[in-house]
Amino acid sequence: MKEEKAGNARPFINVTPLIDVLLVLLIIFMVASPLKPARFETKIPSEPDTHLQGVEPNPLALVVTITPDLQLRLNNISDMGSVNDTSRLSAKLAEVFQQRVENRAYRYGMETRDDLSYEERIERTVFIKAPRSIPYGDVVKVIDGVKGAGAKPVGLQIDDLD
Repeated sequence: MKEEKAGNARPFINVTPLIDVLLVLLIIFMVASPLKPARFETKIPSEPDTHLQGVEPNPLALVVTITPDLQLRLNNISDMGSVNDTSRLSAKLAEVFQQRVENRAYRYGMETRDDLSYEERIERTVFIKAPRSIPYGDVVKVIDGVKGAGAKPVGLQIDDLD
């Protein structure tokens, strides 16, 4: 009773070539995609040169010291708050950075860079010096407070290097 007319052929889709094309595309994307790095590189400081003992430190250097009792100091100024309350430290750093903008205290080597605005050339480097014994989370709180004040870049130091 089924009558098939010559003009009404049943459609049939052959998916084999489609699967082949998809497999080729999958292989191409797998080869072309960047691989996940197995490691990351860090810069480890080398041993200090003995002939550089008489070199004066940068007068614009800012060092935030975390004491073992979690108190903060900026260079030699104590009472900058604690690890859990970095508001005084952030306010002081913001004030120092504002003074540097007004006085145009540029970073070393950035004095003649006319392609950058003068605010981008201002020295805003801050080093955080912390003992090995305090938890990393406490150091991160200080890093957040320092970055919130506008510091960039932020360096880390360990206090018991001999």
